[in-house]
Amino acid sequence: MVDVGAKPVTARSATARALVRLPAVCARALQAARSPKGDVLGTARLAGIQAAKRTAGLIPLCHVLPLDAVELAFASRARGRVLAIQCTVRCRGATGVEMEALTGATIAALTVYDMLKALSHDIRIDGVELLAKSGGRSGDIRRRAAAGGRRR
Repeated sequence: MVDVGAKPVTARSATARALVRLPAVCARALQAARSPKGDVLGTARLAGIQAAKRTAGLIPLCHVLPLDAVELAFASRARGRVLAIQCTVRCRGATGVEMEALTGATIAALTVYDMLKALSHDIRIDGVELLAKSGGRSGDIRRRAAAGGRRR
């Protein structure tokens, strides 16, 4: 594990996204809030929060961080066939929260898959990426909206 003991404690934030591509039957069920397992987005929200809080236990060499906030947002695209899941994590610490945000978004996406797999296994999770981070020595990073996904 990297020694961060000498680094200053600063406000840190990171936002990550995962995309869940849904077949029509799953998109209809999600829009109608009629999944065989119940509340898809509510369950995915809780799973994402839990995952962000437990990142240090899942990813070797990650530091245990005292998180101040974990927020998940869901947006439907492409006539409901793509669900964008965004996870934002904030803390005051000596190291960043990028892994917590990525873990939260990914586990929320996996939960959506689990909640809808009874309808179809043709669900695809992709586009997992860090959208933004702030704080720390490297400063702010934001993903450009343009194609190619280059960071500035």
